[in-house]
Amino acid sequence: MSDQLEKIIESSEYIRSKFPKNYRPEVALITETDFEIPEDFKFGGDISIAKIPNFTFINTNKKNQGKILFAKTNKLDVLILHGRDHYYDGISMRDIGQTIYVLKYLGIKKIISVDETGHLNPRFKCGELALIYDHINLMGDNPLIGKNENELGIRFPDMSNAYDKELFQKVYETMQEKKYRINDSVYMGLTGPESETDAEARFYREAGADVAGYSIVPENITSVHCGIKFIAVGLITRELVADKMMEDVRSEKQKNTDQMDSLSKAQKKLSKILGEIVKRISG
Repeated sequence: MSDQLEKIIESSEYIRSKFPKNYRPEVALITETDFEIPEDFKFGGDISIAKIPNFTFINTNKKNQGKILFAKTNKLDVLILHGRDHYYDGISMRDIGQTIYVLKYLGIKKIISVDETGHLNPRFKCGELALIYDHINLMGDNPLIGKNENELGIRFPDMSNAYDKELFQKVYETMQEKKYRINDSVYMGLTGPESETDAEARFYREAGADVAGYSIVPENITSVHCGIKFIAVGLITRELVADKMMEDVRSEKQKNTDQMDSLSKAQKKLSKILGEIVKRISG
């Protein structure tokens, strides 16, 4: 057995040992630590990510450390990774991918990934949701670079259905029924942490992207590699429309306040339908 597999198994066995009785999640939700979990999700315990063997989670905010939450909604078990690894924190792509492989060994078959994004598409608005159906990887790295572990997946995985079309349609229909504006989007994966320049924003839009973010791409690639179906929703909090960025005269303090307000609005919208999304994709 390879060193990579040994670490995955050790991590997954530790997490499974903390599962509540009869807890068998097949759906996982990945969010940032500041994402407010909806009230219709009930909890049967949690684990600090920092205590999990072989995890490399970095979070400089000691009061807001990442956790794995053992949740349930609509009588369905859901494992929530409340806090994720970021490439811009200095964590390798391989380590980010390792987290997804651990979810696979825990029995996870479907992942919902939620990420804060900026919008490049001038038709979008801050405070809305972006339903992601494809991505462009401009992160300059890839979690599959290096020796391939055949037990996890094939050397050259097919990315033609990276954001599972069947699951996408179910989320689309849920948003449609709630009369939400549906911003179906191509996601541009960037490294961060600096904001985008006006020229970069123009380039990303001309390349075909609707939103940009720092987290989803490596999670998606690894999920496809190991056979987990994947969908993603962006919380639109920043405007990255070329030319408008240069005209923005707000102070940094005001920009931050507006961003937090947009994050709150987008989270509330997603919270209203997240339980229904879990129910539909589970079925």
